[in-house]
Amino acid sequence: MAREITTVGVVGLGTMGAGITEVFARNGLRVVAVEADAEGVARGRGHLEHSTDRAVRRGKLNEGEQRALLERISYSTSLSDLADVDFVVEAVPERTELKAKVFAELDKVCRPDAILASNTSSLSVTEIGVHTGRPGKVVGMHFFNPAPVLKLVEVVRTVVTEPDVVEDVVALAERLGKVPVVIGDRAGFIANALLFGYLNHAVRMYETHYATREDLDAAMRLGCGYPMGPLQLLDLIGLDTAYEILDTMYHQSRNRLHAPAPLLKQMITAGLLGRKTGRGFYTYDAPDSPTVVPDVHTPSDADESAPTPRQVQRVGVVGTGTMATGIVEVFAKAGYDVVVRARSDEKASAALGTVRRSLEKAVVKGKLDEAARDAALGRIQTTLRFDDLADCDLVVEAVAEELAVKKAVFETLDEVCKPGAVLATTTSSLPVIECAAATSRPGDVIGLHFFNPAPVMKLIEVVDTIATAPEASATAKAVCTSLGKHPVSCGDRAGFIVNALLFPYLNDAVRMLEAHYASAEDIDNAMKVGCGLPMGPFELLDVVGLDVSLAIQRTLYLEFREAGFAPAPLLEHLVTAGRLGRKTGKGFRDYT
Repeated sequence: MAREITTVGVVGLGTMGAGITEVFARNGLRVVAVEADAEGVARGRGHLEHSTDRAVRRGKLNEGEQRALLERISYSTSLSDLADVDFVVEAVPERTELKAKVFAELDKVCRPDAILASNTSSLSVTEIGVHTGRPGKVVGMHFFNPAPVLKLVEVVRTVVTEPDVVEDVVALAERLGKVPVVIGDRAGFIANALLFGYLNHAVRMYETHYATREDLDAAMRLGCGYPMGPLQLLDLIGLDTAYEILDTMYHQSRNRLHAPAPLLKQMITAGLLGRKTGRGFYTYDAPDSPTVVPDVHTPSDADESAPTPRQVQRVGVVGTGTMATGIVEVFAKAGYDVVVRARSDEKASAALGTVRRSLEKAVVKGKLDEAARDAALGRIQTTLRFDDLADCDLVVEAVAEELAVKKAVFETLDEVCKPGAVLATTTSSLPVIECAAATSRPGDVIGLHFFNPAPVMKLIEVVDTIATAPEASATAKAVCTSLGKHPVSCGDRAGFIVNALLFPYLNDAVRMLEAHYASAEDIDNAMKVGCGLPMGPFELLDVVGLDVSLAIQRTLYLEFREAGFAPAPLLEHLVTAGRLGRKTGKGFRDYT
């Protein structure tokens, strides 16, 4: 039987502590909320009133429920007022010495049977607990921000935490309507250990001017379905908090990918901490506001020095596979005349059939009318001859992901296409410059990485090589916009934006699993429930294909030579064993 917990204490009323207080009070518990001084109490009370007012406006609370919730909370500036509570959660800033001091004081004032929990997101719960005379009753209870909304709670047991204490905390989390995951005590736990390496990598991309903040964030929102881009998320978390978490992880893992990007330290020193100060990677209309306002880094459409895009009316597509037919459909629906080059009449007929079926499906779903379907089909012609691409303004290569095959295509396109035609490759991982070097016109060659399925996914990565002419780049972006897509610009290096950020995170998840730190199910749940991701890492790996994932991870490792990018041995072993994911019926999970 779990013990009866009726009164709880919360120490620290910042954004996180106020959120935790709201969660407890919303679920009928009496809360004693403690801050260092009256100013802190006033600020915390303001957080709670603002949050519950918003809940009332959105219809998630009525005014009576809000009043009852707030009446369950009492405020104090003295830890001694926690003498009679059953359970305490500490939510002070992420510094070991500060948390240890709080726990030593709590040990003196709280009842001997009271459970003491830390909301730390990365520090050692064991190290905090040893500053008490009751380390067996110390546990981690890591809520996620915003605590009233996010369901995941990581329950962190140390080597000395009593089993019944873990059971009691799990029962409490479930009573709060949360999804608890029980894990051991190591830096970052599950979610932050996987999340912050990815966030740090995004900062390094921005720091080196590889991509703009807007393009980095749009790429991960639109390419992966993430609820927020990495730099937007860092502004929400707080750059100082992120730095402390990364620094703690680095000191435990010694993994260079966890070493905080120097730009983080510079921004913290300048007071640019994110939303809470009104400025971080973005500028906000007020401290603690989510509303972004333009600043000196905001892109402007009024750049008179920008190159003029070339006119594009006729488009060639080389290839008849899934990606090629999706691209053909996208261009034809947008009003472009499309010439599809196939290797045989059978492949040409099959490709046209694929496009027709997809358009029919759109008509059935009410997304397209019959006239638009017929018009799109009327714009498509197929051919077996490269010469029929001669008058195309843009040619998109979408053949197999093999460099030799792509280079041969570009050599031929160079011979047959008219001067000024833009030649694009849809590669997701190969060097675009290799395709450009196969031509006598490298300035006209660019990467256009569509995402699958092309008719649905909004993102296109526009990849400039060192030789790409500004006019070719401007043309590619203008065409993407005309398709109703969102182009993001980046340089020609392995993974571009999305894969370079996504696959190291997936690889880290595999390493966590092979270390027996948590199950695949718990890791997937942690990332879906705690971070709002549409799929957990192992679900996604099984969908992508473990062989494809391994090939991308190997490419990243060979390009960057980062030890942390080396493919996890477990991933190598599963591919060798033929467990490639859903397509073979077995991957990290078995499928029927």
